[in-house]
Amino acid sequence: MITTWWAALSPVMKILWAITLSASLIFIIQTILTFIGADAGDSGLDGGDFDTDAGFSDVDDPTAIDGHTGMNLYTFRNFVNFFLGFGWTAILLQGKVTSTGLLLVLSILVGVGLVAIVMYLFKWLSGMQQSGNINVYRSAVGCHGTVYLTIPAERAGEGKVQITINNAVREYSAQTDGDELKTGTPIKVVEVINESTLLVEQLNSLII
Repeated sequence: MITTWWAALSPVMKILWAITLSASLIFIIQTILTFIGADAGDSGLDGGDFDTDAGFSDVDDPTAIDGHTGMNLYTFRNFVNFFLGFGWTAILLQGKVTSTGLLLVLSILVGVGLVAIVMYLFKWLSGMQQSGNINVYRSAVGCHGTVYLTIPAERAGEGKVQITINNAVREYSAQTDGDELKTGTPIKVVEVINESTLLVEQLNSLII
C-alpha cells in the first residue's frame, strides 16, 4: 500500500515528502538529545543552539551561556526547523490551496515562524538556566541575609545562612570569625570560602 502511494506521487511531492520526513526525524532526535543533556557540537544534530552545561564563567553575561546566545540564525537546527514547517505546510495544504504561489508563500511563512518560535524557546530556556546558576564568587560578597542554623564562634564549625543574591534567596553553609551567631541574626557576607560556604559577620557588628 505504501509502495503504491509512493509510486503515485509526482517527483516534486516525492522530494517534498523525503525532505519533510527527514526534517521530522532529525527534529525528534535533536529534541531528545537536548533534554537528556547531550552535546554534539554545532556541526552535529543539536545545532549548537543550547548548551545544557552552562559554566559559571558566563553566568554574569545576560546574552551568553558558554559562548552561545541561542539566537544564531544560521544553524543546522534552524534549517531543520524551517524545512519542518515548510514541508508539512506544503503537504497538508496541497490540493486545498489551488494557487501554487500562495501555497509556497504560506509554507515559507510557517517555516520562518517555526524557526522564530524555537529560537525564542531556547533563549527562554537559556535565561532560566542562567537564573539557576549563580557565580557565588562574584556575587555573594556584600550580600545581606539571616542565620538559618546557628553558626559557631571563631570558625569552630558551620551553620547555615539564607542570603538574597541576584534577587533570589539562596541557602549556604557559613562560618564566622566572631562570636556565635544565633538563628535569625542579620548577617553580611564578607568572604567566599568555597562554592558552598561563606564567611559572614553580624550585620550590626560595626555599629558602636
